[in-house]
Amino acid sequence: MATDFMLLQRYPVAAVRLRHYDWHRPAFTFGYSQKIAFVRTQIPADEPIELCRRPTGGGVVDHRDDWTYSLVIPRGHPLEELPATQSYRLIHESLAVALGWQNVAAEVKRENDPHEADNVAGLAGVCFQRAELYDVVHARSGAKIAGAAQKRNKHGLLFQGSISRSVAGAKVDWEKFHNDFSATLARLLEVEAEPTPWPDWNDEEFYTLTEQYASPEWLEYR
Repeated sequence: MATDFMLLQRYPVAAVRLRHYDWHRPAFTFGYSQKIAFVRTQIPADEPIELCRRPTGGGVVDHRDDWTYSLVIPRGHPLEELPATQSYRLIHESLAVALGWQNVAAEVKRENDPHEADNVAGLAGVCFQRAELYDVVHARSGAKIAGAAQKRNKHGLLFQGSISRSVAGAKVDWEKFHNDFSATLARLLEVEAEPTPWPDWNDEEFYTLTEQYASPEWLEYR
């Protein structure tokens, strides 16, 4: 979480950055505005779990079997200037195309179900329990494949996303998907997809931010 936020804060303004990362231990993250009491009710009680509040919004995300990524778009880029719903839709359309190249029947959810009752609205607090507008879903089953959350500040847009490996299917070549997703995003963003060195940032600032994200004060902020 600290690295994603540092990329938003410190990456050169002319660059768009896609970052995929794995997890060292079983982990859950949850949205900035969520209440820790609710989050704890969604975490398995019978195994050790790393838990962290994200700088973005959204619900509780189980990272034990997902493909996690972040996208940083600098201030002033046309996609960064769009309303949140539209940037969400366009990035997920690119993701669905890349999954389609892996023979996954993926599509973007275009409308909410008018029969969804108000008393299940709380399910939105857990990312993969219910698909929301412009999430990526399986075209046949309707199961949610991918969701994300966003944060905008004066530096640009941070987009943190998660793809369910189990819903996407066991036949997905995730290394190829990474390349395909980079290609579809590059076309959307009108940039060249190429490996890029890490930015040169202040180590002390990064360690301070890491400690913040690991602190009880941040975890139990709400």
